[in-house]
Amino acid sequence: MKRITAVLAWGLLAAPALAGGGQETPYVPASPPAPGAAVCPGGLCQPEALTSLFEALAATEAGTREEPVRILQIGDSHTAGDRITGKLRADLQQRFGAGGRGGLPAGAPHDGYAPYQVQLETRGWAVERAPLRPVAAGETGRFGPGSVRALAAPGAELTLRLDPGAEAGRVGVCGWPRGPGDGLSIDVGDGEPWPVDLNGSDDDGPACFRMDLDRPAPVVTLRGRGRGVVLDSVWTERLGPGVVVSSFGMTGATLADFASRDELMMDMAIGFLAPSLVVLAYGTNEGFDPALDPAAYERLLRAEVERMRRFAPWEASILILGAPDALKNGVVDGCSADGLRAPPPTLAMVRDVQRRVAADMGVAFWDWHGRMGGDCSADRLALMAEPYMRGDRVHFTGAGADWIGGVLADDLLAAYEAWKAGRVESRGSAG
Repeated sequence: MKRITAVLAWGLLAAPALAGGGQETPYVPASPPAPGAAVCPGGLCQPEALTSLFEALAATEAGTREEPVRILQIGDSHTAGDRITGKLRADLQQRFGAGGRGGLPAGAPHDGYAPYQVQLETRGWAVERAPLRPVAAGETGRFGPGSVRALAAPGAELTLRLDPGAEAGRVGVCGWPRGPGDGLSIDVGDGEPWPVDLNGSDDDGPACFRMDLDRPAPVVTLRGRGRGVVLDSVWTERLGPGVVVSSFGMTGATLADFASRDELMMDMAIGFLAPSLVVLAYGTNEGFDPALDPAAYERLLRAEVERMRRFAPWEASILILGAPDALKNGVVDGCSADGLRAPPPTLAMVRDVQRRVAADMGVAFWDWHGRMGGDCSADRLALMAEPYMRGDRVHFTGAGADWIGGVLADDLLAAYEAWKAGRVESRGSAG
């Protein structure tokens, strides 16, 4: 296969029920609940902060944009499962075109990892997962947004099998070299594997590599060679316009864990992904920490918003997803139906800090808590005939994740339509 371009960068850059008479009653899914009332109109505060994203989407609709509109979400287990982001990806791709799977960790960040639009198969592929620790604990080792260090030793393989419609027209990796020379090859199945040398700098700093293919590839295999490499992330997308939603999450993670990621790799990987929108989706795990210092948390959130502004090119939009409702067990006179569960008090504080910081720093905020129904909605959603929350009252079921991911997509699209209408009205007034 002919490769059109190759680029290297480095350094700082339910079964049916039986009715009477033996007749089968067709399964009819229960109607989803309506989105709850939010503190922000339409669920979104500061929608004007999404102008960069909306301009990219408008150019896609107008046929004047040749690259995908890239969205990058980084967060905790709600992001790691890729079900909520999967629904967001599907809805936006249905509207603006399928741009491909996007970025994901170069190995499973948790057991049972099953991202949408792609299957991961490994052979001899060793993965070290980032530890969960606060910044104050000191050195955590070099981890990037993928939160893994995948050792691609000679002969080890990672194969990505992409769903129809998500075939790769472009392939990229980010990682660290383990010595001079080609440490990795990329095989798309119809020719000699493409060698990858991540030694673009004089030190062992991070590097990213991408190549464009002359036609879509449904299977991509990464294979260690030479001295091998250590990979953080891999991404695939189609050539041409559409939407790409990359998802990097880790179970149990907090914003402090995110802040401890290697500065050079974060700069490199996020810059290489070139997102029009960065979504920060943390807060649940902080909300279960009764010792959380609100002033320290606010300083950390402000610092991470500023860091994303430095890393993401071209004034990318930033969206904070406010912490959703979640319940703690073992309380007395709780709001749950059994009286034994209630939101941990710190969770409301986290949500308040997120909303205030977003308003003060001019970034968008989505009221996840309000849109899922407010306090104790996690219990109500868990007790539905088709449960939308798991028994832990923290995590969504598959159906629930599809629902809330769809609410987020709908809110973004409604804000986009309002932005377009305002732009037309402004042009009309100017004329």
